Amino acid sequence: MDMNPLLLLTLLMLWSSGLQAEVKHNSTEFVRLVGGASRCAGILEVKIGEWRPVEGLHWALKEAAVACEQLDCGSALAIKDRQSSYTPVWRIPLDVVGNGSPLTEFASSAISGYTLDLTCSDSVRLLNGTSLCSGRLEVNYNQSNQSKQSWTSVCEADFDQQDAEVVCRELGCGPPSTLQGALYGDVGAPVWSKEFQCEGHESALLDCRSSNSTRSSCSPGKAVGLTCSEPIRLVGGASRCAGTLEMNLGEWRPVAGDNWALREAAVACKQLDCGSALAIEHRKSSDRPVWRIQYDFVQSGSPLTELVISVNSSSTLDLTCSDSVRLLNGPSLCSGRLEINYNQSNQSKQSWTSVCEDHFDQQDAEVVCRELGCGPPSALQGALYGDVGAPVWSKEFQCEGHESTLLDCRSSSSTRNSCSPGKAVGLTCSEPIRLVGGASRCAGTLEAKIGEWRPVGGYDWALREAAVACKQLDCGSALAIEHRKSSDRPVWRIQTDFVRSGFPLREYVISVNSSSTVDLTCSDSVRLLNGPSLCSGRLEVNYNQSNQSKQSWTSVCEADFDQQDAEVVCRELGCGPPSALQGALYGDVGAPVWSKEFQCEGHESTLLDCRSSNSTRNSCSPGKAVGLTCSEPIRLVGGASHCAGTLEMKLGEWRPVHTMARTLKEPAAFCKHLDCGSDVSVKKRESSNTPVWIHRLFCEPSYFSMMGCLQSPTIISESFTPGSVLELTCSGKQGAGAGQMGE
Repeated sequence: MDMNPLLLLTLLMLWSSGLQAEVKHNSTEFVRLVGGASRCAGILEVKIGEWRPVEGLHWALKEAAVACEQLDCGSALAIKDRQSSYTPVWRIPLDVVGNGSPLTEFASSAISGYTLDLTCSDSVRLLNGTSLCSGRLEVNYNQSNQSKQSWTSVCEADFDQQDAEVVCRELGCGPPSTLQGALYGDVGAPVWSKEFQCEGHESALLDCRSSNSTRSSCSPGKAVGLTCSEPIRLVGGASRCAGTLEMNLGEWRPVAGDNWALREAAVACKQLDCGSALAIEHRKSSDRPVWRIQYDFVQSGSPLTELVISVNSSSTLDLTCSDSVRLLNGPSLCSGRLEINYNQSNQSKQSWTSVCEDHFDQQDAEVVCRELGCGPPSALQGALYGDVGAPVWSKEFQCEGHESTLLDCRSSSSTRNSCSPGKAVGLTCSEPIRLVGGASRCAGTLEAKIGEWRPVGGYDWALREAAVACKQLDCGSALAIEHRKSSDRPVWRIQTDFVRSGFPLREYVISVNSSSTVDLTCSDSVRLLNGPSLCSGRLEVNYNQSNQSKQSWTSVCEADFDQQDAEVVCRELGCGPPSALQGALYGDVGAPVWSKEFQCEGHESTLLDCRSSNSTRNSCSPGKAVGLTCSEPIRLVGGASHCAGTLEMKLGEWRPVHTMARTLKEPAAFCKHLDCGSDVSVKKRESSNTPVWIHRLFCEPSYFSMMGCLQSPTIISESFTPGSVLELTCSGKQGAGAGQMGE
């Protein structure tokens, strides 16, 4: 009998959805733990036709919690991947483990030498919380029935702080921090019927005594919600907020945070309920079992303990966090709403409070910025980074400015109990980076401070990374970068892919030994902002160069600036001649505005060398702030026309360009920029002992951004010789980038 294909497809879909529903409702029939002390401990296996172990490579506690839930067990306690002989396993991709589907749904057959040991609680669990150590408490009152577990909520009236301490310890978490009815949702019957009477020393909640009386119901909003602190600590330091970072997942071990920088350390300091991150150090020791957390997971917002995997390593982490002050909700580690710890003596519970603007001044701010390892304060304002209610620090600080910490300062005798809305202190400190040994504050060897000042080893930096540093130094546009070689020494290294993230440089440094340091030259008088390249943007002039601690940048009004002025600026910034000059081309800006008309003759070295008018202006019409585009300093020399010859670029001086490009994409972009079309043929000309600029591989060239990709050859070695430079012949027509790469 023939069957309608559409009807057959419908029946298959219904059968499939029914099968999936059956799997979800009966997931315990397809998932099990074997070889452990209880049904909730052992090697994880799933059944897809046959029972096999699950490959456990890179599983963390977060994934283990999903398996414990599908096993109808309690909270995840420990995870360990075991090495054995190669055997058939089921492999489950980590990125689908937490999506709510049964583990069997995405398993594939594989051969592996890694299996997975899990330990889940078989008596208590926390549900619907923000972490594995928080949630609505449930107790299993039917442990003896292997085939059907029975979980019940607990009524707030039957549960106290000592009971909470036992539960938190049983789940491998830290001490309880919050205990409240319906904190993580309420639930109906059944409810645990007796009052727990723990003394606090018990290993498990069900080891505690309980009352003789029973209850059959619980008032709405009274189901116990519990938050335990995370099981992380710092050991061996001068305070609870300094030392080697350790975590407890069944046992305490050090953390190996490969590539952790200060930004990751800040996450750990926050979860430790300490203040701002001050320093991080990677220590080497003998190879031993550690917990590893990859730095790209740290910023996920999940508790650190949920992201660790077990490995052997010789690297551990030493952190130093402030134990007295912190800045919250700011865009960097050196900015935020100020909070003070007024309960340092209580190791188990810290108490943080905001500070009222009326009780805090510039000298107080200088002490806080220095205490946090930041530069001088640049902004102090109420509610700059959000406001907050009570409690508020009750006394006025009276710092003299020389103190090491804010709590070393004298304070007033009078007290206040409240603070007006919008008055919680918001503070911005400058970043602790500097240029030393140069002719001005905007030139020299780049150094950063994390505990101590060190040079920055940016071995793969080009001019566009230098531009980020110049901006964070509150200098002008980047003019030059040079990589210097010296003896091997401790430096701070910042990888190029982090530099342009928009975050402060020091938050991404790691400690290494290197012989390479970076010398930068930034303009100290003019800069171009918000443009698509280093040679374009809204023009700003520094009218306060004499003040080393605070620079003052201002826009220029279009009516006070002409083509000759533009030529001087472009030359001062190491760019080619101006190609576009227009008000608000790269955004407009309000006051302040440069008050006089520039009267350059065109030969001056810098804009501030030019004469200016005697008359002044106090404002500029909207849409009239100078936007300037200079051409990139690129040329072809020695050819039959300006569209043929040896490719040269200028970064302080003109040099031929060496590129490791293996396609025509980069050379075609140079032709397009020279207005010579995009069809190109390339020849490599031998040119030993000629100083060159290296055009960095994988640095995307475009019509606008060429010089940003230039590097000095000393990044490779002092004796680097390119062997060949590029000779281009551009078509002179706007083409599609076709051509040939020759030798």
